[in-house]
Amino acid sequence: MIKKVTLLLLVSWVGIVSLKGQKIYKKIDTKAQEQWVDSIFNELTLDERLGQLFMVAAYSNRDEKHYQEIDKLITEYNIGGLIFFQGGPYRQAKLNDRYQAKSKIPLAIAMDAEWGIGMRLDSVMDFPKQMTLGAIKDNKWIYEMGKEVANQFHLLNMHINFAPVVDVNVNPNNPVIGYRSFGENKFKVSDKGIAYMKGLQDNGVMANAKHFPGHGDTGVDSHYDLPVINHSTERMTETELYPFKQLMKDSLMSIMIAHLQVPAYDDRENMPTTLSNKVVTDLLRNDLKFDGLAFTDAMNMQGVAKYYNPGEADVKALQAGNDVILFPLDVPKAIKQVKKAIKKKKLDQASIDERVKKILRAKYWFGLNDYSPINTNNLTKRINNDYAQLLNRILYQKAITVVDNQEELLPMLDLGKNEMASLQVGGGENAEFERMLGKYARFDHVKIDSLDNAALDSMAKYKTVVVGYHGITNSPKNRHGVNLNEIEFIRKLQKRTKVIVVAFGNAYSLQYFTGIKNLICTYEDNEITQNLVPQIIFGAIKAEGKLPISASEKFKAGLGIETLTTSRLSYGLPSEVGMHIDSLRKIDTIIEEAIREKATPGAQVVVARKGKVVYQKNFGYQTYNEVKPIDDNTIYDIASITKVAATTQIVMKLYEEKKLDINQPIGNYLDELDSTNKKDLLIRDILTHQAGLKPYIPFWEKTVSDGAMKEEYLIDAQGPNHNFKIEEQRVLPPSLSDSVWQWTIDSELRTLPKKKKSYDYLYSDLGYTLIYRLVSKIIEEPVEDFLNREFYNPLGLSSTVFLPLEKGYNEEIAPTEVDDYFRNVVVCGNVHDQNATLMGGIAGHAGLFSNANDLAILMQMNMQMGEYAGTNYFNDWTIPIFTSAQFLENRRGLGWDKPITGTDEGPTSQFSSASTFGHTGFTGAAVWADPAEELVFIFLTNRTYPESDNFKLIEENVRTRIHDLLYQSIFEPKAGE
Repeated sequence: MIKKVTLLLLVSWVGIVSLKGQKIYKKIDTKAQEQWVDSIFNELTLDERLGQLFMVAAYSNRDEKHYQEIDKLITEYNIGGLIFFQGGPYRQAKLNDRYQAKSKIPLAIAMDAEWGIGMRLDSVMDFPKQMTLGAIKDNKWIYEMGKEVANQFHLLNMHINFAPVVDVNVNPNNPVIGYRSFGENKFKVSDKGIAYMKGLQDNGVMANAKHFPGHGDTGVDSHYDLPVINHSTERMTETELYPFKQLMKDSLMSIMIAHLQVPAYDDRENMPTTLSNKVVTDLLRNDLKFDGLAFTDAMNMQGVAKYYNPGEADVKALQAGNDVILFPLDVPKAIKQVKKAIKKKKLDQASIDERVKKILRAKYWFGLNDYSPINTNNLTKRINNDYAQLLNRILYQKAITVVDNQEELLPMLDLGKNEMASLQVGGGENAEFERMLGKYARFDHVKIDSLDNAALDSMAKYKTVVVGYHGITNSPKNRHGVNLNEIEFIRKLQKRTKVIVVAFGNAYSLQYFTGIKNLICTYEDNEITQNLVPQIIFGAIKAEGKLPISASEKFKAGLGIETLTTSRLSYGLPSEVGMHIDSLRKIDTIIEEAIREKATPGAQVVVARKGKVVYQKNFGYQTYNEVKPIDDNTIYDIASITKVAATTQIVMKLYEEKKLDINQPIGNYLDELDSTNKKDLLIRDILTHQAGLKPYIPFWEKTVSDGAMKEEYLIDAQGPNHNFKIEEQRVLPPSLSDSVWQWTIDSELRTLPKKKKSYDYLYSDLGYTLIYRLVSKIIEEPVEDFLNREFYNPLGLSSTVFLPLEKGYNEEIAPTEVDDYFRNVVVCGNVHDQNATLMGGIAGHAGLFSNANDLAILMQMNMQMGEYAGTNYFNDWTIPIFTSAQFLENRRGLGWDKPITGTDEGPTSQFSSASTFGHTGFTGAAVWADPAEELVFIFLTNRTYPESDNFKLIEENVRTRIHDLLYQSIFEPKAGE
């Protein structure tokens, strides 16, 4: 009778547990689930049921011996799951399918992937660590990360992520949690933990809160020994348990028990919480009412393994109330010991069976009742998808924290003649940081071997120094890698000049940056943070992160100065501005084909939309000998783009200052045009190329005889105004520029068409010789000086120059032609245009050198109606006047070229709006801005090398085909209409 009552009570108890266990699976058909669970469970032997309690470590970067060991554990011991560690996506996918095929019951696959599967697998991007996430104010982004990590898991048929860490890291010297925690504030840890958990579980991946009952205030790493936490139960309840309870109140499906000793809960000697029934059963199950899966932490960790033998520890873990033994050291021995414990009634078979059913219910929730092999097509690409990359940038951007800006240097607005340097400190890689700084201003990138007074003097000469502090570690030992001598050097330097310091790494390192002003913390040091910080420094994007921990009295949790944003170009991904990367990727194909066909040896391309550069690539080499690859610093002769990038900028400025009336004849300003046929030419007609000027007159031919320069046009000593070399040690006399001017004003006009009172449109370089003379007279200073002061320097155009060889450029310059008919040299660094050569290399129609990034900034400023980074270079009405078509039968604006809309003819894409403006250059260059789509397109090349009569680039419509792709990436359906 007693036996019957006992059995009845046991059945009732199991039934209650079954109902409680359903809560975490409430979104699925529980009837179908129970039918599946029962059908599987009833086919299992007692030994096979025990196997379901074990989750074994698997690696995809090991040899066949390891793989066969896993095979054996699956086939002989019926293990319930695998936790994958190091390896690669394709290798893991192959092994996953192999192991599932061998398993009688589908395996639950897990990974310890706190910052995504990149934490374990090669070829996969890393999401931010949890401390970085802790700096983000809006937890929706953490939810999005959880969602995308879930996507990664599904692509590899994985089901359980041992994340999030919800330990409250109140101990700065914690050797094992630290950066893995969301921070020191229990409320924020809870909220962010819930966001991550829900991102995973709402999208079909089981989350796992760890490390219960709280690993945030330990001074010992449980991988190496058993940490002891001597807090009271009241303190544990108030702080350590708080996040776990909040996640449990929501929808937490599993939890990991830590290897800790908490005497307040269980004071038995060397009793880890993992093996304590007082913690797992009494506290977790009974007091906190948690009914999800309880996993042990890895049983190979010394927090357990140091004090308990394999098998013994596994039995104790089950006795304590855990459901799954994670990373057992010896499965055969463990199962043998568990069977003995059952036989000796130290473990109850009914409770074991219920745990097995609980695991099977979870497997049904995972979808393992209908398992399909992994699709490995483009697997890595699908894992590292465009949205994941965009999300990753957003997460890092929103975390980066300005912790000091007392001198209000951030953001840097006024560039002017600000001489800048970047200094790398602490070792590590700095390339991306330097590259991005160079997109905003000209920097000298300095590396100092010895931080002595000489080094201090050399750095103090700069007006602003940006210090990138690298080599910061996550370990509290050795001050997180911070060198106090380096910090002292920075303190001395900031007394002598303006200094901005970027701490690339762990926020706890800030305790050693006391006294450092203008300080930014990135939490991590990688290509993304190095890319983003310069954009924050120069105000292209804002800093909005808040410290999740207290590093010192000065740098306390919650500190974070939000910086302002300006209208400077930022740099990001196409998806940020509504462009599809697949269309933009086709640019690569077009340019690579052009290089193969020898249409050009190389090219630079920049695409910006809505104020963000979303495509910037360099292709090929400076020449076909493939010695010097094109990079961001390569500068090109931009030929006729000089007209709009230089001369027209001055004209617009003089026009709005009422120093120049474009409706007046040019002779009103230039007395030397009296008694010439140029006197009455309207400036408006000259700017729109309908003044009757001949398109081109090869004045240079006057100076050549038998393929060589006439001696009378060469001198051996440099002239008083410039030292423009046409041959080695031979320079042009300054007077030759005057000769070109005279030849220009003496030139004949075109014949006026019959029955026409005015000239029609015909593109001419000569007009800009006239305009150059005009603006030079009005500004009464060298054109180059005016441009640098008014535009180039304050815009931060570091590579836009005339006469680049005189400015110290050399290796960066792409040659334009092998000239065997005029100059008899390789033209490189001197203007390609022959008439501009005679004028000393600086002319109104040619002579400017630049790179794609600088031109993108200049075009963005013009597209923004003359405003850039808080400075108004023009009144907002000026540029629209100049960039609008002036006449019905002439597409041109004032100086600017325009599209022929609605056709595939003309210099632009057929999809360009009527508001588009820009210009092209003889060397193959093109710059276009479309205000309607907020789109900027820059294309630079030296198609003229080695021969200027190579027109393949133009014949194949390379520039316009690429331009088309930009619009297709925005509105492909429209493009197909």
